[in-house]
Amino acid sequence: MTTLTARPATDLDILTAAVRAATARGADWQDTADRVAGALREHLPSPGQLLRPDQLVGEPGTSSGHMLHVEPDGSFSMMAIVWQPGAETRVHDHVTWCVFGVLAGAEHEDLYTLSDDGTALIEAGANPNPAGEVSGFAPPGDIHRVRNLGDATAVSLHIYGTDLDRVGSSVRRFYDLPVQG
Repeated sequence: MTTLTARPATDLDILTAAVRAATARGADWQDTADRVAGALREHLPSPGQLLRPDQLVGEPGTSSGHMLHVEPDGSFSMMAIVWQPGAETRVHDHVTWCVFGVLAGAEHEDLYTLSDDGTALIEAGANPNPAGEVSGFAPPGDIHRVRNLGDATAVSLHIYGTDLDRVGSSVRRFYDLPVQG
């Protein structure tokens, strides 16, 4: 008779179970983002628990995403993003709610709103997000840009309320508009 031994739960397994419980409550997007942010705060892993050392390297000004989990029912995806110094996204919004936690370094977020006539972006604030910071948001009103302004590599864990393998990206649209202060 062969005895099967279950593998011990990893930090990612524990976090995935917590996110699964948070998303199973059937709430609206903002409430879901708040619940998932709470789960991530409680179970925030370190980069070394999620990524191999070779996944943390890259050229200055670049970022790389590493898919960690896609829930079988498509309700959420988890991706680690490695931001080299100088890396930045284009200004964008999302197709669904998003939660992120900074695991190492710092991630700078520039926030925007769209002008009433839709022809310009209006600066709405900035968040310096150091390691340990967790935040969640939901459309509408989620227009932002993310940058690594520091001299060290930054790593963040992003949880999106969709199946990224199916939709390809969490970005709904990019905004190439003039910015008003």
